[in-house]
Amino acid sequence: MNPWPYPRWIAHRGAGKLAPENTLAAFRFGASHGYRMFECDAKLSADGVPFLMHDAMLDRTTSGHGVGGELSWSALSQLDAGGWHSRQFAGEPLPTLENMARFCLGNGYLLNIEIKPTPGTERHTGEVVAAEAARQWAHAAVPPLLTSFQVASLEGAQATAPQLPRGLLLDTLRDDWLATARRLGCVVVVCNHALWDAGTVAAAKSAGLRTLSYTVNDDWAAQRLIALGTDGIITDRVDLFAPA
Repeated sequence: MNPWPYPRWIAHRGAGKLAPENTLAAFRFGASHGYRMFECDAKLSADGVPFLMHDAMLDRTTSGHGVGGELSWSALSQLDAGGWHSRQFAGEPLPTLENMARFCLGNGYLLNIEIKPTPGTERHTGEVVAAEAARQWAHAAVPPLLTSFQVASLEGAQATAPQLPRGLLLDTLRDDWLATARRLGCVVVVCNHALWDAGTVAAAKSAGLRTLSYTVNDDWAAQRLIALGTDGIITDRVDLFAPA
């Protein structure tokens, strides 16, 4: 098994729920708590700009309405992506993947980019996000980790930038989970933390795959995963877990 260049602790969407998710403010907040690696969600604007947002709809985390992927980047860039969280973050903009790359590369931070396509754009989003990641991290010592629940997105990433590491996200363990991860050339499987047990961890490791977990917000869950020998923990609780 190849050496693993990523730390155990990964801050979910920048700083979990403690700052507006998928914004530079959240990344800065997570960094202030000692985190060196962050997870974020990337999708495409209508004109093909990769930007950070989890939901297909704008309504929960921005001042906008409707499907985010149906707006141009010019329109998306005008939205408030922080005021929904608290007055402290009002006016925080949506960042592009390029913005986040510059922040991470400039500060020596590492990134897990979840490819989160607008429905119907799965493969294309994987292709564009992978191409942008390959361009931004072309000279980086450690590349970003590209993950997705969407097989078509990972197929697009694999075809476009095969040199970038990929991971299959799972919320259930379907029968072909290991075969799918291997077919996609993945280096890691990222599971709902409750899915890992001694058997599933051993199966992944025997296939040469690393094991990551989401979203771990309780100490008992973290200790169980550490005892199982898993490789990484994605958490909202940057205030609770001190990264080693």
